[in-house]
Amino acid sequence: MTTAGSVASSRRPFRPATDREFAQFRALIQEEAGIHLPLSKKALLVRRLGGRLRDLGLRTFGDYYQRVTQEDDRAERIRMLDCICTNETHFFREPRQFEFLTETVFPAWRQAADRGQRDRRVRVWSVPCSTGEEPFSLAMSLLHHFPPESGWHIDVLASDLSTSALSRARRAEWPIQRAQEVPEHFLKRYMLKGARTQEGKMKAGPELRGAVRFQHVNLNDRRYAVAGLFDLILCRNVLIYFDAEVKAQVIKRLISHLAEPGYLLLGHAESLNGLNDSMETVVPTVYARPRSAVKQRKVSARGELHA
Repeated sequence: MTTAGSVASSRRPFRPATDREFAQFRALIQEEAGIHLPLSKKALLVRRLGGRLRDLGLRTFGDYYQRVTQEDDRAERIRMLDCICTNETHFFREPRQFEFLTETVFPAWRQAADRGQRDRRVRVWSVPCSTGEEPFSLAMSLLHHFPPESGWHIDVLASDLSTSALSRARRAEWPIQRAQEVPEHFLKRYMLKGARTQEGKMKAGPELRGAVRFQHVNLNDRRYAVAGLFDLILCRNVLIYFDAEVKAQVIKRLISHLAEPGYLLLGHAESLNGLNDSMETVVPTVYARPRSAVKQRKVSARGELHA
């Protein structure tokens, strides 16, 4: 039973973070997630983590730091990272990239399949996927251009550091206002409009949900537990949170999961300049991994790598 005293304690204001406490959290967050927080982000850290201090009835950020660094409280460290993550996203964001895919990349994939130079499976990875708008946008576009009834199989992997964002993405539900971001013909084909208790919401239909799977991935891990190679990796607006060293390592690991040929798409404020010279710039924020002249690769229907 919650006593009146414990409720009052949880509502007591916590003390502002000191520079030392901020430095401790900055080092911990960079170690865990690779996210670099300059001193100018101190107020953001206080705002994002303040709710956890209130929920736990803690008075100082030093107390919370002791809590999240306990070896037996990994769950709280995950909650801390959830608080830090920024989940800003939209359906069909970066429309020029979608134009490039539909006008250039998708026709080339179909032609290659018709010539027997690739199988009829498209594998893409959306990282970070946030609350699902980007991977489901990809899935709608892919299902439209590569219909399963024509023998194509669409496999969209959606991953994120934030477990709370992944949970929301798995539900595949959004406020009905987000429908304004989705082309009308996609809405009619792939989305369901909520009624009665679900009024004011829209939900991805069965065909769309069946094309997307979810996985927790921390881009700061030395290896990603992700199987096979991908024709396309969508990695938007996350590199901006890393320093140069972490950026280079993340890009290197992502490229290792990219097929030859394959494409890497970044956010409008990001580039590979000075980070990796193995990729070719196709159009701004779109990079291609060309097919190796030494070793040809092919991804089987199971996503396995064969020489």
